Amino acid sequence: MPDAAALLDYDAEAEAYDATRGGVPRAGAAAAAVLGLLPPHARTLLDLGCGTGIVTTRLTRPGLTVLGADASYGMASTAARWGVRAVLASGTRLPVRPASLDAVSAVWLLHLLRGPGTAAAVIAEAGRVLRPGGVFVTTVDKDAAHDVGSDIDALLAPHLTAAPADASPEVEEHAARAGLRPDRETRFTGHGQGRTPRGAAADLLAGRYASRIRPRGTTPHELAARLAALPGQDVARPEPTYRVRSFVRV
Repeated sequence: MPDAAALLDYDAEAEAYDATRGGVPRAGAAAAAVLGLLPPHARTLLDLGCGTGIVTTRLTRPGLTVLGADASYGMASTAARWGVRAVLASGTRLPVRPASLDAVSAVWLLHLLRGPGTAAAVIAEAGRVLRPGGVFVTTVDKDAAHDVGSDIDALLAPHLTAAPADASPEVEEHAARAGLRPDRETRFTGHGQGRTPRGAAADLLAGRYASRIRPRGTTPHELAARLAALPGQDVARPEPTYRVRSFVRV
């Protein structure tokens, strides 16, 4: 069993990934939020970190061609089975010509990019492939969204990683350097994401909090035991509300 500091094996998780993360209701809400921030003239969209394609397949409207890209073979191949035109590619090095796309989306991606400079590199790459007037649409502040003031949040708060990679001010700075200016924003409900103590403990031990939890002065198993002692083990706490921002290529 991996500890909480280990990175999640996305190839291994691909088949069961969506079932643990809100499934279709959350994906539909995310897709609607992204589509709402696309300009009417957008004809091509690349969904970065497309994962299983559960959001990508819902990014549909007349005249819009949608592609997916993911660095995990397991994720990209799962997306392809669902009909996504997906390529295996890193978000920092896309097989796309400069200034050739109308839109790039990144849903629940930037918060995972903890390597120094990685989030900035992904945003710069989005800027490179966008045409002038094209938009980069991304979720921001995911860690903050999951803090709904519950007892689970209070227990985990001392162990949150500092400086989340998708903090809105930092994303805005990276975007500015990539020639992207802030445009609009929206929010959507993370359906099925209200956490239970039992589920939070299981996710912790499975490494699903690897991007945001670093146990301090304890071990993942001890922290999971404290979660297991909370009341209402299978009672879902409030669902998070996610924030999505768009940036225009100047």
